[in-house]
Amino acid sequence: MTSATRQTKPRKDPAIATSTTTRTLALDAGNYDLKFWDGVGHPKAIRSVRFQLPSGRDAVRYSEASPLIELPDGTRYHFGAQAYKYRRQQQTVVENKVEMARLHLYACLEPLEGATEFSLSIYASTPEPNRNEDAIRQQLLGMHEFKRNGLDYRVLVERVEVEREGMGAYHYAQRLGLIPESGYTIVVDIGGGTWLSRLVDAEGEVIDENVMDRGGSYDLATSISFDRRLTNALGTTADPSLIMDGFRSDHIYADTELTWAPWLEEHLDPWFKGIFQTVKAQYTPYMARVTRFLVTGGGSHLISERLQGRKLFAVMGDPQFANVRGLFPVVNGAQLCMTTK
Repeated sequence: MTSATRQTKPRKDPAIATSTTTRTLALDAGNYDLKFWDGVGHPKAIRSVRFQLPSGRDAVRYSEASPLIELPDGTRYHFGAQAYKYRRQQQTVVENKVEMARLHLYACLEPLEGATEFSLSIYASTPEPNRNEDAIRQQLLGMHEFKRNGLDYRVLVERVEVEREGMGAYHYAQRLGLIPESGYTIVVDIGGGTWLSRLVDAEGEVIDENVMDRGGSYDLATSISFDRRLTNALGTTADPSLIMDGFRSDHIYADTELTWAPWLEEHLDPWFKGIFQTVKAQYTPYMARVTRFLVTGGGSHLISERLQGRKLFAVMGDPQFANVRGLFPVVNGAQLCMTTK
């Protein structure tokens, strides 16, 4: 068993042993969105931006989409779109998100039928498990006590499994019948801060891979942010994070009517070509055996039209949530939901 799939032994706590509920959560804490799913309904997302409130500052309104987290020492963090209402925000896309694993979990733990005390199994992903798996486990395993949206939580994380980012989307695509039974598949996962590729054989084994620390949709947004056609119209500098938001809302900048849509192609074309030229160069020796390019990730919608009709390419539907769907465990062909002890 590889380090990317190694399981941890459950750890019990007598103070929570009377709880009959064990929750299962798939967690894909991306640079742009924190995606999570408990196997019921549609996966959810929280914008991966936060504000740490000074002790003398009242929080603006919180919600499930913009939760307010309070730690035992009184430190408070407001996540999601509401964080934009404060003067300065912290963007995960420019940070080391591994160091934020505990806070990201707290933000995503909605109550279950009002319950805020339970045991938890987590299925998470990270671009490089060999480097970050142990750090993620150390942050997440064990007892956690905190407040979320004014509710007191007491959560015992008994199990943490860490998978390569992008492989969740691959497993989900298999269940959808998008992966040929023979040949190699190249998974191209285009996220907010990073993009990565995995070369996967017909048995699901990763035989080569490449993780780019930068080059995701944030790089495209940064390129657009320096364009004088936008900055001159704004009369000030443009914020790449707001441009990233605009990628999902008709390419409009914040609450203005300014758009970069008429000249988006000038920035999109070199960004797109840079990604796929890198992929082609790395996997040239294997190309004769490649039967599928699987394109996924929250930034893939920007290039989906370019790939339509290409025989080798499959673009995941609802690509923002493909990875988190595939992370959620499957038992006997059916996805595992909340279990009881």
